[in-house]
Amino acid sequence: MERCQEVRKRIEGFSKPLIVNHYDADGMAAGALAAKALEKRGIAYDMLTLRRLEERSEIKGAKELIFVDFGGVEETLGGFLEGKDVVVMDHHQGKEGKLLQANPHLFGFDGGSDISSSGTAYMVFRDAELVDLAIVGAVGDMQFPLKSLNRKILREGIENGIVRCDIDLSIFGRTSRPLVWFLSYCTEPFLPGLTGNEKNCYRFLSEASIEVKQENRWRRYFELSIEERMQLISALVSYLYSKGVGGIASELIGEVYILARQPEGSELSDAKEYSTLLNACGRHDRPDIGIRVCLGREGALEEARKLLYEHRRQLREGIFYAISNYENYGKFYFLDGRGKIDDGVIGIIAGMLYGSILTGDKPIVGIAMDGEGKIKISARATKKLVEGGLNLGKALEKACAGIGAGGGHNIAAGATIESNKLNEFLINFVKEL
Repeated sequence: MERCQEVRKRIEGFSKPLIVNHYDADGMAAGALAAKALEKRGIAYDMLTLRRLEERSEIKGAKELIFVDFGGVEETLGGFLEGKDVVVMDHHQGKEGKLLQANPHLFGFDGGSDISSSGTAYMVFRDAELVDLAIVGAVGDMQFPLKSLNRKILREGIENGIVRCDIDLSIFGRTSRPLVWFLSYCTEPFLPGLTGNEKNCYRFLSEASIEVKQENRWRRYFELSIEERMQLISALVSYLYSKGVGGIASELIGEVYILARQPEGSELSDAKEYSTLLNACGRHDRPDIGIRVCLGREGALEEARKLLYEHRRQLREGIFYAISNYENYGKFYFLDGRGKIDDGVIGIIAGMLYGSILTGDKPIVGIAMDGEGKIKISARATKKLVEGGLNLGKALEKACAGIGAGGGHNIAAGATIESNKLNEFLINFVKEL
C-alpha cells in the first residue's frame, strides 16, 4: 500500500502523461481506470493501447509515461525511456528495477490470481467509485472467484453499494441474452447437444417447464423467478449427467458480480459480460471502442455490441474445430489453429477445452498465425497444475529464448516466434515443463 501511494503521488505531479495499456479486458479496464482518476484530478492525458510493448513514436515523444498491464517495461524498452518520468502499474511476474513500479509480485502476492492490473491501478488511486473497473478487469483475467487483494476490493465495492456478489448460474449472457440463445451460445462450459443447437435448447427449456416468452417478448435469465432459476439449474445438472459429463456441472454455479450503478439487463451490469465485451473490442483491433465504453462515452456500447457478436461467433466456430483437432503431445495438449482460428481468440479457445473435454491433467498450448506471419502461442493450465508447481510464464520465457519472446502468468502465458521455429519451440517447451 505504501508503494501504491508512492506511485499515486508521482502521477499526481505529472502535467500530461501518456497512458500505455494492454489491449485485453484487464488492460483496457486498468487504462480507463487511470484515465478516470486523472480526469478527477484535473490532469490532461493521452492514451495508447498496444498488443505488445514496442518502441513507438508516441512513447518516444512523451516526457511522462504510465505503463499499465505490461510486464518487462525496463527490459523491453530500456534506453528508449532515458530522460523520461515513468511509472508502472502491473501484475505480471517481474523483478524490482530502476522504474517506480506497483506490482503485487514484488510484495509476495500472485498477480495471476490475487489481483489484476486494474485492481493494482485501483489500489494506487483509491477512488471508491472506480471499483467497478477493478472488478471487471479481474474477471476479464479469469481471476474469479475473487480472493486475496481482489476480495478486499470486492468488499469495498459492496460496502459502497457499487458491486453486488451473488451465487448463481454463471454462464455468460445472464442479463443480455434470451434464454434459448443463453444456452445455445454457451461455450464455457461446452454443453454437449445444446451448445450450437437452438432447436435442442428450445426443447430442453420446454421440458424443464421454463417459459421462453412472456407477453410476446423473449425472456432473459435475470428475469426468471428464484423458483424458475432452481428448475433450470436442476434440469441442466441432470442433463449433463445423462450425457456423461456430470463433472462439468460444478462449473455452472459460482459467484457473479453485479455492477449496481449500470442499467439492469445491460451487458455492463454483469462483470463477466462487461469484460467479454471489452475482450471483443481488443481482440478485433478496436480497443479504442472498449476504452470509450469504460469511460462512458456516447455510442460506444452500440459499437462494442457489433464486435461482441463477431467475437462470440469466432469462439463458437473455434471450439467446434478445437474439439476435433487437438492432439495429445504427452507432456501437454496441442491445438494447431493456424488458418482456422484467429490469433486474437486462440488462447480463449485453448482454455475453453478444459470446460468441454479435457480433464486438466496437463497444460494446453494453442497456436495461430498473427498479422505479421509469425506464430502466436497461447498456453493455459489449471489451478491444480499451478498448485503442483507449474509456471507457464517462466516455461514460455525460457522456451522462446533466442527464437522469439514469451512470458506471462503461471496459469496463462503467451509468446510469439518466427514461423519456422515451431519444432524448436516444442522441443524447448517439453524440456522446460
